[in-house]
Amino acid sequence: MKIIFVCHGSICRSPAAEWIAKQLAPIYLPNVPMEICSRALSHEEIGNDIYPPMKRALFAAGVPFEPHHAAYLSTADAASADIIFYMDHSNEMLLKRHYPGVEAKCAPITLLEKKFDEVEDPWYTGRYDLVVSQIRSCVFGLFHHYGKTGSFR
Repeated sequence: MKIIFVCHGSICRSPAAEWIAKQLAPIYLPNVPMEICSRALSHEEIGNDIYPPMKRALFAAGVPFEPHHAAYLSTADAASADIIFYMDHSNEMLLKRHYPGVEAKCAPITLLEKKFDEVEDPWYTGRYDLVVSQIRSCVFGLFHHYGKTGSFR
């Protein structure tokens, strides 16, 4: 199963989702082989590491992570993914515009979340701890559902 998390620059939300998923997958989906990564939908931050305030929020939440180099979502990445989770409506529009034919494998990370409909961008709000909590809740829900149904939908 290849999961790609995407956000605008891949220095905050999508790498946080990647590392949270890598932490939770062995616990909640131990028998499902997983390839998990994060990608950007813009070129602005390519090559950059996770933004320091997001690193602090991940550390505070007990989420282990390694050095990161933001990478743009290539057509090959999109084609090889089983599912692509996006963070907000802007990400959804970019996916539809730049990756025709992959819409069926794209879904909001909040797909099963009832409390909020998108994960806010902490680059603008400064609420990194809240975003880590939102992402953890979303990933837990997705993995729990997949473990029961064999599907993320």
